[in-house]
Amino acid sequence: MTTTLFEKEDLISVASMQMPFGKYKGRPLIDLPEAYLLWFSGKGFPQGRLGMLMQLTLEIKIYGLEYLIKPLR
Repeated sequence: MTTTLFEKEDLISVASMQMPFGKYKGRPLIDLPEAYLLWFSGKGFPQGRLGMLMQLTLEIKIYGLEYLIKPLR
């Protein structure tokens, strides 16, 4: 049995959801710089779905999986 930590819809959200605040407000999550996401990782991601999607975005970037998101844009 495999455990999935995210849903397929989460990948679509990473491709389309815009950052709602801060320096990169309005940018799709997948377009956030890795350094910015790493800063949040050390500081603490926002609560709720946004934080979870930001964590997923960071993992996608760290492991070079951005190709998974390109067809969803």
